[in-house]
Amino acid sequence: MPDLTEEEYDALDELWTNNPPVVSGNGKSGFFMQRRNEIVILDDVSAAWLRTKAEITHQDPTEIIGALVRKEIAASA
Repeated sequence: MPDLTEEEYDALDELWTNNPPVVSGNGKSGFFMQRRNEIVILDDVSAAWLRTKAEITHQDPTEIIGALVRKEIAASA
């Protein structure tokens, strides 16, 4: 993500403050986590891989991430 000027940062802050993201589902899952107001941002390589994998498998990115997490949990058990 490129560095923002102070003016750009203020404009972005005002935009997000006045237009908070809409959370779907139970509010505890997805890229926007309502409980802690966290936003998960991926690097370019990860985002491109996730988009490509979603297109190839016809899955939602959340399903792909969930499968990866379950796989890691199973591997560490």
